[in-house]
Amino acid sequence: MGTSVLSLRIDGELLDRLKRHAAKRGMSVQDYVVRTLMRDDFDERFKAAVDETERFYGAA
Repeated sequence: MGTSVLSLRIDGELLDRLKRHAAKRGMSVQDYVVRTLMRDDFDERFKAAVDETERFYGAA
């Protein structure tokens, strides 16, 4: 698995908020954003798996 670069433009207020959240966790902004994206991706995949299971077994 390789890595790629993602560049984005955000306003100063949002960047300040990200810096504060990252600092509370002792993380860099980059690490904080990547972890947040990974967590959101997991949440979406988990929900899709639960939905599929409910369709397969029938909702209770």
